[in-house]
Amino acid sequence: MDQLCINNGTILTMNRAGEVISGGALCVENGRIAFCGPAASAPPSSGRVLDARGGLIMPGLINGHTHSAMTLMRGLADDLPLDQWLNEHIFPAEKGLSPEAVYWGSLLACVEMIRSGTTSFCDMYLFAGEVADAADESGLRAVVGEVLYDFPSPSYGEIDNGFRLTRELLEAHREHPRVSVAVMPHALYTCSRSLWERAGQLSADYGAPLVTHLAENQAETAQVRQQWGARPLAVLEQLGLVNRRLWLDHGVDLNQAEIERLAEAGVRVAHCPESNMKLANGAFPLPEMLAAGVKVGLGTDGCASNNDLDLFGEMDSCAKLAKANRLDPTVAPAAEVVGLATSRGAEAFGLPGQLGVLEKGALADVIVIDTDQPHLTPMYNPLSHLVYAARGGDVLHSVCHGRVLMAERHLETLDQAEVMARAKEEAARLNGCVPL
Repeated sequence: MDQLCINNGTILTMNRAGEVISGGALCVENGRIAFCGPAASAPPSSGRVLDARGGLIMPGLINGHTHSAMTLMRGLADDLPLDQWLNEHIFPAEKGLSPEAVYWGSLLACVEMIRSGTTSFCDMYLFAGEVADAADESGLRAVVGEVLYDFPSPSYGEIDNGFRLTRELLEAHREHPRVSVAVMPHALYTCSRSLWERAGQLSADYGAPLVTHLAENQAETAQVRQQWGARPLAVLEQLGLVNRRLWLDHGVDLNQAEIERLAEAGVRVAHCPESNMKLANGAFPLPEMLAAGVKVGLGTDGCASNNDLDLFGEMDSCAKLAKANRLDPTVAPAAEVVGLATSRGAEAFGLPGQLGVLEKGALADVIVIDTDQPHLTPMYNPLSHLVYAARGGDVLHSVCHGRVLMAERHLETLDQAEVMARAKEEAARLNGCVPL
């Protein structure tokens, strides 16, 4: 792999010491960071050079929960409660999904993520092999999984086929440097005990994450209690699934004892503030989670319930929602929130110390923020600007695993015009109408 150097910028390392390097340079070899420090001390390089233009050099952002192909359903069913949104609109639309639709919808998501600074994402959806192919082609880092439920899937049909497909994906991606696979039962209210038992065993057999929606709102908790006779986390506890492999999406309706149990077991949680607000799910207990030591990262959820994949906007919403919910402007400070999308998010992603930080030996997932912008001028505190002022459109360069995905706002791994055109065609087939 060619060498790469990014220079002429301020490096936000996001390491434990919170080190900031003015006039910094970052050198990459074989997908990892070989040097991170003052430009004057950087080793000579014969490889490609990216000019940060005096901007911010920082770790690529980590999206801990999304459904990438739902870009095709962006704006399809807005302003509805979760159960009506899901059962009356999303599930019916998904019955018409094809492998081609998921492939092009996922590529559209990859275009959007690269352009807005995301370099890693965790995706739960149908036709997960096509999602994996899209991630591989785009150059992004991903954890993917085929969503499993008791009713027949538009992708695999009966559940036995779903487990066979998941096992095949696990085998096929064992050695992939960027794309890995998780076992992904949809939720307690859509999956039976036998499905959960099989999913837990498959996760254990491969040491793979077990990803699911859990405790998204109080209505879900009530439904789970009616079906299972216990609160959601207690059900997973009975099934023997509360451990380090468990990765929960949303986790809004959790009490203090449950939060402490998550921390004790090393469970990961993806916080999706904008989706939670839009679906009126409630406020995620972020201060309590972080105080207890839970591994929390940020997620956008899918574009049908957000409606974009911009993690800069997600950081802004995360901080403000936490403050408004607690009536305390000091909770969710900027440095902490940036950590949720970088170094803390890497813990939830399962790669602590390798992702989300810029230091020698870490994976070379890097973005550069163009700070020569009216809305970023003046700059007293870079971390504050990243949360409260920056936008995905401020990303100048994007690098994943040492490969340049975007330079000077120009995509290098994907043809944006082709992807957008094909995604529009697939959306028209899926929804029976031509998008504007």
